[in-house]
Amino acid sequence: MSEAVPGPGRVAARLREEDHRNLLDTRARFPERIAQAAAARRRRSPLEGRGQILVIAADHPARGVLGVGGRPLAMGSRVDLLERLCTALSRPGVDGLLATPDVVEDLLLLGALEGKLVIGSMNRGGVQGAAFEFDDRFTAYDTASIVRMGLDGGKMLCRIGLDDPATAATLESCGRAITELAAHGLIAMVEPFWSRRGKRGVVHDLSAEGVIHAIHVGQGLGATSARTWLKIPVVEGMERVMRATTLPTLLLGGDPGETPERAYAAWRAALRLPGVRGLVIGRALLYPSDDDVAAAVDTAVGMLEVAPMSERPDRDTRSGPARTPHAGPAAQVPAEEAP
Repeated sequence: MSEAVPGPGRVAARLREEDHRNLLDTRARFPERIAQAAAARRRRSPLEGRGQILVIAADHPARGVLGVGGRPLAMGSRVDLLERLCTALSRPGVDGLLATPDVVEDLLLLGALEGKLVIGSMNRGGVQGAAFEFDDRFTAYDTASIVRMGLDGGKMLCRIGLDDPATAATLESCGRAITELAAHGLIAMVEPFWSRRGKRGVVHDLSAEGVIHAIHVGQGLGATSARTWLKIPVVEGMERVMRATTLPTLLLGGDPGETPERAYAAWRAALRLPGVRGLVIGRALLYPSDDDVAAAVDTAVGMLEVAPMSERPDRDTRSGPARTPHAGPAAQVPAEEAP
């Protein structure tokens, strides 16, 4: 059995048996190669001269979120997930990855993260459906490990439950992480939700008012907002929502359910709003209903405005903003079935 792991040029649409065996072998016998691959990785700036970016999200499994649509264990196979991620990351126009350490390290060993923006997911302690779900503790990356691994930033879920005391600790932890990341010149990607506990678990308020409330709490965390980016859902009234912040904002996808076309239409409209810097999409692109990952990713890439925002033609908005199409079920998913 070869002791070498696949290099950047060997990532194919499907994870070859040889690559799978080498990955398992390296994990068991040469764990130091993870740090070596991280140190050798070619990095990039967040926007890299572009107006908008596409980041593939894969931090759902760490919270026990494995379902997509009617498939409760869709994300249950790590090999299948890696195949889908390698396909997505290899498509032209895909800028980066958002994931937990286990996924990032697999992809580092597969050489799939060269020249990509890599955001480490930090707080995955609020396991879906648990009695402690609101307790979003930092159980994955911390700032020190993000710096050590040469990642480009950290992402934190910030669920604000007015009736749950665990929210106070979450706000404090997120504020501390934002401050620490900024001190190192790294992105702090904040995903705020105005939330409550429902009969079937945590539920987010996905009205424009709820998202606006969440934005204001989230963007006020930390000793500086200089490096803070927001990650928010697409809801009705996105024009109002985007007027709530001046921070760079990425749109999350969630589970599109049985109506991906409605989700695509909502993303496309929201991407035209000032301040929207792109998409952070996971299951909608990795597990499309027809399983054509490449086509789904290419569709999302085609929605982006590649030219820097400063170079876009001025828009005449005197007649009022266009209405964002209703995102339908994709925008109505409970809690962090989205992230």
